[in-house]
Amino acid sequence: MGRSAYLQGPRVLDDVTIRRFAILALTIAFALAVGPVAAGATALEARLTRALTVPGVSWNATGAIAVDLATREVVFGRNGRLPLRPASNEKLTVAVAALDALGPGYRLPTRVLGEGRLLGAVWRGRLVLKGYGDPTLSRADLAALAREVEARGIARVTGGIVADESHFDTRRTGPGWKPSFYKRECPPLSALIVARGKVGGRTVDAPARAAAQAFLQALRAEGVRIGRAIGTGVAGPGATALADVFSPPVARIVRVMNVESDNFYAEMLLKELGSHELGRGTTGAGARVVRRVLAARGVPLAGVRIVDGSGLSRGDRLTARALAALLTSVRDDPRVAGPFYASLPVAGVNGTLDDRMTSGPAFRRVRAKTGTTSSASALSGYATTRYVFSILQNGYPIPWWHARRGQDRFAQILAAHP
Repeated sequence: MGRSAYLQGPRVLDDVTIRRFAILALTIAFALAVGPVAAGATALEARLTRALTVPGVSWNATGAIAVDLATREVVFGRNGRLPLRPASNEKLTVAVAALDALGPGYRLPTRVLGEGRLLGAVWRGRLVLKGYGDPTLSRADLAALAREVEARGIARVTGGIVADESHFDTRRTGPGWKPSFYKRECPPLSALIVARGKVGGRTVDAPARAAAQAFLQALRAEGVRIGRAIGTGVAGPGATALADVFSPPVARIVRVMNVESDNFYAEMLLKELGSHELGRGTTGAGARVVRRVLAARGVPLAGVRIVDGSGLSRGDRLTARALAALLTSVRDDPRVAGPFYASLPVAGVNGTLDDRMTSGPAFRRVRAKTGTTSSASALSGYATTRYVFSILQNGYPIPWWHARRGQDRFAQILAAHP
């Protein structure tokens, strides 16, 4: 069945917005090219340089930028054009693209479709449980679907239940992931997956089939009898819509993704971007949409490689100046700014920053996205309402404790600076 008009989110950007971001981008690009020019910036730059100078982290593998949002002047810049592994700072690009292309209020459905017809209390045919990429789908949602089916007067189904995950491809991981990341860092990716693929305390390899099995149990709990076993397949074009549930709004999904640094949410949103904008629910299609959104916002893409949504891929590359431009563009976009800003962890308060910057000027006044892998550490966001900053540090391996200490000192200085 085709997607309803209700699910059609706003397009990426209109022409007026594109022109506005293009003008902004030229201003930012010039500032990033000429380096620190604000009055007093030299002294601040020296303090920020000392803050980021930590054992085991090479300046040759560090990119960092801080921009004064009031003047659009760069108060600190070092290797801003250097392509580096971003770790979970990759999620910032997905967050902006999802809020932009899908819209903050967009919800992902899960539907029950019927193939056949209802005769009395008997559905003569099969039921299809079709997923559209909701990463939050729960067993409670399946119970709600079962109640809707029973409320339609269906007491028995002669056919079985089919799990349809065709909205996305069936690739379970992202490109360039280490094999150990499968399940440990992210559940298997599927357009139809319930409870993050958990069954009896373990993560299954066939999440769509497991979802159909859970739906079968929910139907039986409502007194609906099923004549045949479950299977996998694709709903036919003439299938009848019988029930649906919807995810929370994208704004809430993005908030969980960034506050908790949820890899699964990031990868599922990326595939949905590909499906929604290009008609292909693949990681590659989603990555193309992200690049298109970044380009429309005037983000400099030299050296940028979007390979997955979570930052787990060894092929991902971002630059500090690209992230600074992206974060600056968000502050000038009233439709996206509120939900995006709310999605960032607060220093010393919640998410991945709950144990960092728990005192000092940055406490409660810095909102930023963290990023950590064995070869990358990152922190990008806002220091008060005055500064936007991005720090990307790479190493093999990265001494993450020292890297974080430098990042926190950097943010504390910005938060204290008038």
